[in-house]
Amino acid sequence: MITSDCDPNSLIESWGGELYTTLTMPLTTSITIGYSGSQWLTALFIGESGSWSIVNRMNLAPRPDSYINSSPVTTTLPVVMYPRGVPVVHIVQMADNDATDTLQCRWGTTNGGTNYNRNDECANVCLGIPAPYTLTRSNCTLTFTLPKASIYYACALQIEDYYSASSPYPMSSVPIQFLFYAYNISAGACATAPSIIGVRPNRACIGVPYGVQLNETIEIQTYCPGQTIIDLVTSSPYGMQHSAISNPSTGLWIMTLTWTPLSTQAGPQGFCAGAIDNSSLQSSPWCITYLVGYDSPNLIRPTLVQGSASPIATSAVGRPSLNNTNICFYYDSTNATVFCYDAGYSPNVIYTGYTIVIVTNYTWTPGQSYYVTLGDGFASGSVFCHAESLAITDKTFWRFDIWNPALSSTTTTTTAPPTTHTVTSLGTTTTSINTACTTSGIVVTITNASTTTTTVTTTPPTTAGPTTAGPTTTGATTESTIPVFYPLDFENACKQPVAIMSAITMVFFMPIHALAMYAAFTKFTNMYKPSNIAAKTRHKQRMQNILQR
Repeated sequence: MITSDCDPNSLIESWGGELYTTLTMPLTTSITIGYSGSQWLTALFIGESGSWSIVNRMNLAPRPDSYINSSPVTTTLPVVMYPRGVPVVHIVQMADNDATDTLQCRWGTTNGGTNYNRNDECANVCLGIPAPYTLTRSNCTLTFTLPKASIYYACALQIEDYYSASSPYPMSSVPIQFLFYAYNISAGACATAPSIIGVRPNRACIGVPYGVQLNETIEIQTYCPGQTIIDLVTSSPYGMQHSAISNPSTGLWIMTLTWTPLSTQAGPQGFCAGAIDNSSLQSSPWCITYLVGYDSPNLIRPTLVQGSASPIATSAVGRPSLNNTNICFYYDSTNATVFCYDAGYSPNVIYTGYTIVIVTNYTWTPGQSYYVTLGDGFASGSVFCHAESLAITDKTFWRFDIWNPALSSTTTTTTAPPTTHTVTSLGTTTTSINTACTTSGIVVTITNASTTTTTVTTTPPTTAGPTTAGPTTTGATTESTIPVFYPLDFENACKQPVAIMSAITMVFFMPIHALAMYAAFTKFTNMYKPSNIAAKTRHKQRMQNILQR
């Protein structure tokens, strides 16, 4: 066992580690692996000094898509602290490398005759949280209230993956067991517990390559004078180093994480943290998943073309799974917010392959300049937990100007006294302009510019003058007739032969075209079907891992 975390805090006293073992097994293997023993804590609300048991199911039988299954992964803090008598909503993070699988979370049970593991999954701490409580299986959300202070409550869950929502049995079962601790808020404690405010959002998924050092910053906010952070409880992957907690400014506390992933750590690696202040108030857990061996998508600076401008990613992207992932438009001159869209659900943000399209009916101000920022995870990858793009806050990344028609127009005139003046001007549009391209810019998004043509007719002045009679000449006029074959005559002459040949060609090529289109679309469907692509990616990754070992 390789130690990854150790916390001497008297309320936590946790130790964690990892063990990697490589075994060769036949594809027919389906076994339960577990540990059991005694004894649990004496200060336990249910199951004090009792026995413990923890088991998981490993099934190497090929899935319905013919690939080997990847079990779900989950991460938690060893001890999560909540005040006594306060309703709690607690989310347990879970994810699966097989992105199309359906995940379910359930209570561990002692009945080995009915559960998937066919063994006692939790011994004396099954249903260790006092009623009333609820568990939402689809997202592993717990709601409960801890009735007694200065005591621990055990939580024993099983995370299971199903091939589809209609599958009757899971393909694997992964245990997670941890403790809640209830406390009375001490006199003089801050009314607000500390919170981890970034830099990443909670439950983010980050792609990290092998052998490249990762530097992650945890920022903690405190809200009262005298409130200090004394401990940061963590659950980390092996090899991650933690700096000391620093206090660079009032109310802000920072810890820096440094980690260089190894090839043996390929796949998902979880990290969780919880900040504890000097009154034993703990922040809500902050957990992220590092996807080792994968890169997060990056957004390329938008290329401005006539009629559109959209962010383009370095890999196929999709809508983020978390809300509050915003794209915001600002005034360049004042940095004031114009409007924002939440990419988690807004229909104004459209994801199409490698491109993200933003649609808006906002009326832009002529002559005004704007810029755009994108939140963490605005673009999510297509593999596993959908590794997320980094936030873009640089105001020069995507900046545009709105053309002002009052400052420019095109006028056509003549030097002689005209009878008609034609003035053509560009109407105000709800589009963006790139001033780097031309003087007035190139239209960038959403609607076509409207053109207004105004025709003014004038009569030039006339001047009276003398009339002079001229000589009269008489002559003969002759006419000659030249036969002309107009285009319409040619068209009429060719109508019948063209119609006959068109009908013959259509009848001949129609079945050939239908067969070709059917074959092409069938091939494209198999090539670009998300489940097939995901399965091939998983298979390739597994083969790489096997060869490396």
